[in-house]
Amino acid sequence: MRRFALLAAVASLASVPAFAQDPVKVDPKHYKLLYEDAGIRVLRVVYGPHEKSVMHEHPALAGVFTTDSHFKFAMADGTTQERQGKRGDAISAPAEKHNPENVGEATAQAILVEFKGPAAKK
Repeated sequence: MRRFALLAAVASLASVPAFAQDPVKVDPKHYKLLYEDAGIRVLRVVYGPHEKSVMHEHPALAGVFTTDSHFKFAMADGTTQERQGKRGDAISAPAEKHNPENVGEATAQAILVEFKGPAAKK
């Protein structure tokens, strides 16, 4: 019984990365951690023209575009969404899993503030 419990615990730990694709870890080329505390995490996001990420997820967040930006997002359910922002535009987004691609001709940059705790799930 003890061996089964240990095996089950190890198996559950092995599956954690499949559910927690942190963009800073799976795509450090595009995502840099600027600040973190118990309530928030602040990321700098930089994509060159036509650069694409890998599938990852964010908790609920707010952000500001620091450049004009045009992205295409491949969503976890197989759909795609185009999203654009002008320099200085502020956004908010619910928790989601996606794979972004800069479909613009210029470098796209933003600052994202990810929420932790109960606000992260909204």
